[in-house]
Amino acid sequence: MNIDTRSVNGVTILDIHGKITMGEGSRGLREKVRETLESGVTNILLNLGNVNYIDSAGIGELVSSFTTVTNQGGQLKLLNLTEKLEQLLAITKLTTVFEFFDDEAAAVGSFS
Repeated sequence: MNIDTRSVNGVTILDIHGKITMGEGSRGLREKVRETLESGVTNILLNLGNVNYIDSAGIGELVSSFTTVTNQGGQLKLLNLTEKLEQLLAITKLTTVFEFFDDEAAAVGSFS
């Protein structure tokens, strides 16, 4: 898994590529989110359009990251969910937890 970081209008976008799975994938996401928070950024958008696989540990890490960011007074939102990931979030009822978008400009504009 690779994570590229960029900033658009005060929102840090983490472009994730590869798999978010138990071990290195979930640990990499956790470390990047915490590193972003430590730099003072609290508005984080996870671009998942290039994530080709996510397991239960990856879903758990999304929830953990959401909780960590929220507890720091920030917002974490999702961008470009694959159809399979969107179905997985629906099955686990996490669509009620996460805000997710298909359009980057709309996602960035949603942070207040």
